[in-house]
Amino acid sequence: MPLVSPAWRHLHVPVAAFRAGSGRFLASNGKAKAVLQDVASYEATQETLALLKVLALGQQEVAAGKAKLLSAVVARLKAKKALA
Repeated sequence: MPLVSPAWRHLHVPVAAFRAGSGRFLASNGKAKAVLQDVASYEATQETLALLKVLALGQQEVAAGKAKLLSAVVARLKAKKALA
């Protein structure tokens, strides 16, 4: 995670007030500009995004006809094992 830029260093947010899973919105002129969250929540979000990306790729492969039935894969592996 990138460090806080010098422009944000003037903010005095008590870090001890953060609990796991809680975040704070930083606003400018009443509009949210940034989110401050604890490291554990950030890492969990990144893991979730990575899993969603893998699922999306899998769905694209199914839609493109690249998927195979489990029974066909098992049969092919059993045939290979029998030949070995």
